[in-house]
Amino acid sequence: MNIVITKKAFDWYKRELGLKPGDAIRFFARYGGCSTVQKGFSLGMVKDEPAGEPAAQTTVDGVTFFVEDSDQWYFDGRDLTIDLDEKGDEPIFLLQ
Repeated sequence: MNIVITKKAFDWYKRELGLKPGDAIRFFARYGGCSTVQKGFSLGMVKDEPAGEPAAQTTVDGVTFFVEDSDQWYFDGRDLTIDLDEKGDEPIFLLQ
């Protein structure tokens, strides 16, 4: 599994969460919401630190984005791309 975050999405997270080098964002499966991958679940995110070796991670300008091994099932073997819906000014998650 790979994580890709576009520049526009990174800039949104940096602005909205006040991220600075050394910070980390964890993406996780949460109960409820809509998903085209896992019925009854959606993708959540929180400012957090990895508990161990993440299942996937990427670092942009010193900020780490990651998925813990315990949440890897949600992605069903797919890669995660995070982009920005400019019209709605919010991140969108693409699983490929």
